[in-house]
Amino acid sequence: MIKRLFMMLLSGFTLSVQAQEAPQKVEFKTQEVASGLYMLSGKNGFTGGNLGVMVGKEAVVLIDDSMPQLLDNMQSSIKAVTDRPVDYVLNTHLHADHTGNNAAMHKSGAHVVAHENVRKRLIQKGITDGNEMKPTPQENLPVITFEQAINLYFNEQPMRVVHVPHAHTDGDSVIHFTRANVIHTGDVFFNGRFPFIDIDSGGSVAGMIAALETIEGMADNNTKIIPGHGELADKDALQKAIKMLKDSRDKIQLLIDQGLDEAATVDANPLADYHHNWNWNFITTERMVKQLYRGLTETDHHSH
Repeated sequence: MIKRLFMMLLSGFTLSVQAQEAPQKVEFKTQEVASGLYMLSGKNGFTGGNLGVMVGKEAVVLIDDSMPQLLDNMQSSIKAVTDRPVDYVLNTHLHADHTGNNAAMHKSGAHVVAHENVRKRLIQKGITDGNEMKPTPQENLPVITFEQAINLYFNEQPMRVVHVPHAHTDGDSVIHFTRANVIHTGDVFFNGRFPFIDIDSGGSVAGMIAALETIEGMADNNTKIIPGHGELADKDALQKAIKMLKDSRDKIQLLIDQGLDEAATVDANPLADYHHNWNWNFITTERMVKQLYRGLTETDHHSH
């Protein structure tokens, strides 16, 4: 009897150890940020950018649509908050972790909306298949585009979709739910981490700062801000990012004005004070210095 009990305990212990060692599944965590408005973010790993979902009787609108390997998980997360299919997808910009399921959403009947430059760049750039670039299939492309802004009126939750030029890319949109007091920033704002300025896709340092200030102008102290990456934020977190980016720009511009090349600027470690709070695996402190150096020396002809 004792031996049997011991064996049972032993097998139970083995199972619990195995359970602890099994890698946890990458999935979405759903947070309600306002009535009928949700933020979907990564749990146990990378799910791409933070998604926004607006649900209601008139329409379901999805902001960004993650990556193909997460399609099933994304759809089941949406089904947990509405039994309606998605009617519209808004792409905040062209990057694959935000547009990866455009074709699948198109196939399921959704209309994809984005700034005109998102469509143009997806056509130009194509999509990566392993190491090879291939033309973007027609079904991956936005079917409704705009130049400056577009307003959507569903579920008594007006949405103003505003283009911010030459920021993270040249096709960024910020989505302002004016009545709900919620803003989805796309990748123009990363909460508590260094930003990515995609210079090769038309992004710029000056445009990034201007875009963050545009968002600041939309927000008050009660605004909930869904960042492209990072936790749900508020105006205070946004202002910290603006201050960090302006100060980082000034520090690096100073070294450029002193005649330092990129390598010497990196060696000078001008952003050391920000390393602890802002460095992350995608944009390390060194990469942040390099992208600012490049942005300030090569491309700020995008400056306003």
